[in-house]
Amino acid sequence: MSRINFDQPLVIDGAMATELEKRGVETNNALWSAMALIHNPDAVVAVHKSYFEAGANVAITDSYQANLPAFEAAGLSVTESRRLISESVRLAQRARDEYRKEEGSKRPLLIAGSVGPYGAYLADGSEYTGNYQLTKQQYQDFHRERMQILAAAGADLFAFETQPNFEETQALVDLLENEFPEMSAWVSFSVNQKGQLCDGTSLSQAVAYFESHPQVAAIGINCTAMTNIEKLVKKVAGATNKPIIVYPNNGDVYDPVTKTWQTVPDAPAFSDLVPKWRAAGASLIGGCCRTTPADISQIASTMASN
Repeated sequence: MSRINFDQPLVIDGAMATELEKRGVETNNALWSAMALIHNPDAVVAVHKSYFEAGANVAITDSYQANLPAFEAAGLSVTESRRLISESVRLAQRARDEYRKEEGSKRPLLIAGSVGPYGAYLADGSEYTGNYQLTKQQYQDFHRERMQILAAAGADLFAFETQPNFEETQALVDLLENEFPEMSAWVSFSVNQKGQLCDGTSLSQAVAYFESHPQVAAIGINCTAMTNIEKLVKKVAGATNKPIIVYPNNGDVYDPVTKTWQTVPDAPAFSDLVPKWRAAGASLIGGCCRTTPADISQIASTMASN
């Protein structure tokens, strides 16, 4: 697998769980959107395809919460757990193949293998706090096999996403460099209201640390409010020359305790904000929780004219 070089602006896809819920998949559980890998894989294909149709260049696999310990805790065998993680890549590839066949599109279409943080496995909102502590070896042992499976299945790169814990992110990139020398990854952090990583690490410090790591192809922020993005991009741009990736939520507010969303009726439109993010330095833009194909279409059309 060759390393990815993000030398042009690209559109990232949007929320997986939000669209799966519309298709009848129950996600309010420890496996979250990964439940669809077990019960409704066709829905995963349909969601990926809807984002390609909306103009996305990059599909993020449905593997954020799909890890071996989580599947085994749900009663699945190791063999079946491995198959499901591999399936997350194949389903995205199937959607890409179907879209290309139907539309004849020549634009770049990439599959990013989602690698969520250890905090996502805890399924208690820890990806929004970073309040957990493992050794470097323990982090790597947790992530290694999922990364091996995603790479073997043909993911074009890894998405180290919603990362709240600086030490875990360092361990992930070290694992990438030592055991996946031909692969690239983007790193997107989960930040608190102060604009720090959720564990309290300075965002500028964390970004600057990865500047000298060539396999980190892009760096940025995801799963935060749209209105936070412009100032965060400026902070990231001050610490790196790498392409900057952002994919915020749609403006609704999440309560990790009750696992519910509060709709914000007067949230700004992506068409108004994307030009500001581009001006601040972001070149890879998509959506995270609660975003839809309509949002991604809005991002794609705005980026095309910006």
